[in-house]
Amino acid sequence: MDRSKALAALSALAHETRLDLIRLLTPQGEEGMAAGQIAERLGIAAPRLSFHLSALEQAGLLRSRKLARNVFYSVDPSGIGRTISYVLNDCCRDHPEVLAACSHKPQGAAVSGTEKT
Repeated sequence: MDRSKALAALSALAHETRLDLIRLLTPQGEEGMAAGQIAERLGIAAPRLSFHLSALEQAGLLRSRKLARNVFYSVDPSGIGRTISYVLNDCCRDHPEVLAACSHKPQGAAVSGTEKT
């Protein structure tokens, strides 16, 4: 991923509604959700939702597909992965402490070797 694409993706993610969209759509997988369902779930007016969906799609983080009269949106996992990879590998240079902080552990779980007594 080049720098300009990474900046566009990070910029698109730098908004609470867009992060909410990613959180909502990620578990839906490739099937995604219809725009109307998304608007209902998030309590967002259609024009505002359309603006945010468009920003995420243009940044390569969402996909859309039209089915009959509905537009379905889903997360583009490779777009999200490339963005995270850019930050970790290019910016942070695989720094071990940064990578350790990225491990997915439940809150409050101790990380081996880092417990304080």
